[in-house]
Amino acid sequence: QVQLVESGGGLVQAGGSLRLSCLASRRAVSSLTMGWFRQAPGKEREFVAAITWTGYTTYYTDSVKALFTISRDNAKKTVYEQMNRLRPEDTAVYYCAGKHLAIIRESGSEYPFWGQGTQVTVSS
Repeated sequence: QVQLVESGGGLVQAGGSLRLSCLASRRAVSSLTMGWFRQAPGKEREFVAAITWTGYTTYYTDSVKALFTISRDNAKKTVYEQMNRLRPEDTAVYYCAGKHLAIIRESGSEYPFWGQGTQVTVSS
């Protein structure tokens, strides 16, 4: 079992930046494909980005391409999401999640490990 804890959320003005972090409880996270998801009020959870365990392969949903960057530091058991040029529509609770196998999937059901989430609010 791997516990995940997100941090770095907050309130930011449109056009600003935030960096989310996801700290894992075990070094085993270094073998997991890690993803970021988000859920806005009244909406379903959606995939944002993912990264394979080596860090060599990343994948983003179209709406955040060139705006968000996912990365990882396996020595620190941490996954990051740098979010630039934030927009009000990026307001959501952001969750990090982990899955076995080095195949990136957009479906949350493929990820057995989840954090509690961190709130990101972008004001206009």
